[in-house]
Amino acid sequence: MDNQEAQVGSPTVRQTGIRYGLILGVISIAYFVILSAAGADMSGGIARWSGLVFTVIVFFLAHKYFKENGDGFMSYGQGVGIGFWTSMVSSVISSAFTFIYIKFIDDTFIEMIRNNEIEKMQEKGMSDTQIDQAMGFAEAFMSPTAIVVFGVIGGIVIGVICALIVTIFTQKANPNSLS
Repeated sequence: MDNQEAQVGSPTVRQTGIRYGLILGVISIAYFVILSAAGADMSGGIARWSGLVFTVIVFFLAHKYFKENGDGFMSYGQGVGIGFWTSMVSSVISSAFTFIYIKFIDDTFIEMIRNNEIEKMQEKGMSDTQIDQAMGFAEAFMSPTAIVVFGVIGGIVIGVICALIVTIFTQKANPNSLS
């Protein structure tokens, strides 16, 4: 059990992470659909990073839920664990949706990303040769499968980094704990 002093019926770190991972996964899909419908460039800028706001809010709510439905306390390790499970579940869900979206709903999505990247390189003054070389390298990362793999790995890594930071503010050590 994740918390040896947990009360009977108290949520575990994993249960809490899975619960809030499902919530964050649904939010991520909705955010993706809204950005896609708006034609926003999701490869950079505010559209890419503003999704972290949802992650931080969901982590805060997950930590609050864990403390309120448990013994009222949450160690730093438990908070990071909740963040890990939340990130893993939401990353798998949102990446699976992205794969389905790219493969079956909007097969022009990858082409749009490719064109946006070329446009950015042209704005930086890169030559056609440099752009061709850069895009040749980037092609390996632009398949639906690569997007899913990097989406899951990147989602977990960024989520854990967020959890490390959020937990600093949300942890509540048990004064009676031996650790």
